[in-house]
Amino acid sequence: MIIAAALCPWPPLLVRELTGADPVAADLREACGAAVRALLAAHPDVITVVGPATASAVWPAEGRLNIAAFGGRAAPPTGPAVPPSVGLGCYLLDQAGYAGPRRLLTVSQDEPPAACRQLGEEIAAAAARTGLLVMADGSARRGPRAPGHFDARAAAFDAEVERAVRAADLQALAAIDPALARELMATGRPAWQVLAGATRPAALRADVLYSGDPFGVMYLVAFFGRQLADMG
Repeated sequence: MIIAAALCPWPPLLVRELTGADPVAADLREACGAAVRALLAAHPDVITVVGPATASAVWPAEGRLNIAAFGGRAAPPTGPAVPPSVGLGCYLLDQAGYAGPRRLLTVSQDEPPAACRQLGEEIAAAAARTGLLVMADGSARRGPRAPGHFDARAAAFDAEVERAVRAADLQALAAIDPALARELMATGRPAWQVLAGATRPAALRADVLYSGDPFGVMYLVAFFGRQLADMG
């Protein structure tokens, strides 16, 4: 059962070793940190990290981010290198001081929505008290500075994703069109749909901690569980 879930993006700017005290990253980093701390405060027995990648796979629980994958110069990871999306999830857990059991899963950009939802259901059934950390970026075509340049459809697409997250409208996340998401370079689509399969809207409420596109890529940070104000 999923007792709490956190949604974070996975840009390299989350890593202080790469960008230092970048003022643009400060709010995003703080929001991600708050979401992960709230996830830990729910006292899960295990945390499952899910992120998009080129293939769906299970990775070693001791896996860690390879900063060199982003062009940084740093010591090799303390565990086996894992794909950047789940690696950044591990980085956030480590930054929050989490030392408990974890599972690391990637989901392919080519996985159809039904398969993503099924994976989410399997995650939810794997342990009695599971915390879910979902790493997912929105569209990357929100302006001339964006990696994919500007696409007029991106704003509406991201607005609907944000609305669905705020409302815990999991059916809307499950219904995202994979073809449109790919055209808009919204790499988070399969991970959002894993989240939709894993959680139940009646059980978890959503708090959005950050919403912005500082570099033309939509970043959304949210926590699903008891509202943060109730967690003390």
